[in-house]
Amino acid sequence: MGISKKQTFLALIVIIVGAFLGLEPVISLLRMSESNENWKEAKSVYEFTVNDIHGQPVSLEKYKGHVLIIVNVASKCGYTNNHYTELNELYEQYSESKGLKILGFPCNQFGGQEPGDSNQICEFTKKRNVQFDLFEKVNVNGNDAHPLFKYLKHKQGGLLLDAIKWNFTKFIIDKNGQPVDRQGPNVSPKALLKTLEKYW
Repeated sequence: MGISKKQTFLALIVIIVGAFLGLEPVISLLRMSESNENWKEAKSVYEFTVNDIHGQPVSLEKYKGHVLIIVNVASKCGYTNNHYTELNELYEQYSESKGLKILGFPCNQFGGQEPGDSNQICEFTKKRNVQFDLFEKVNVNGNDAHPLFKYLKHKQGGLLLDAIKWNFTKFIIDKNGQPVDRQGPNVSPKALLKTLEKYW
C-alpha cells in the first residue's frame, strides 16, 4: 500500500518538530493524541485510566466484576445534598453485599459549582463522611472532556443531545464494564436501585 500525501506531510511535521524539541516530547504528544482518540475503539470502561483525587493514576480494570455508578459531582449544586446523601447510603448498603462501586468525578462545567481544588473537595466530602471513590476534577463536555466521559456519552446518549446537561448525571456500568443506563440529576440515586438489581 502506498504512502499518501497526507501521511507524508504528517511525517514531515513530526520530523521537524522532533528536530526542535527532541524525540521524547514528540513521543509524548503522539501518545496523548492517540489516547484521546482511543475511546472510540474501547470495548469497555476497563480500557480507561483516570487520576484519583490525589492525582494518582488508576486503571478502571481494578473494578472488573463490579456494578458501577459513575457520576459527575459538585459541591455547590442544588442537587448536592440529596445526591451525596443517597449515593453514600447506596454504597454503605450494597458495597459489601453486592459489590457496588461508586466513582465520583468532580466537574466545574455547570454553573461553576465545583470551584475548589482537590484538597478543598476532600475536605468537603470528609465532612459528609463520603466513603465511595473520588477522582480528579475533569471536564465531561467539549473537546477536552475526559476520554472516559466521551465514551460513556457515546454508549449512553442523552435526551436530544449526548452532552451531559448538568451535575450528577449517573451512568450505570454492568459487571462486564458495559454502560447500560444513564440518568440525569432529576433522578435520585435510590431510584436507580431497580436498574441496579438487574445487574448484581
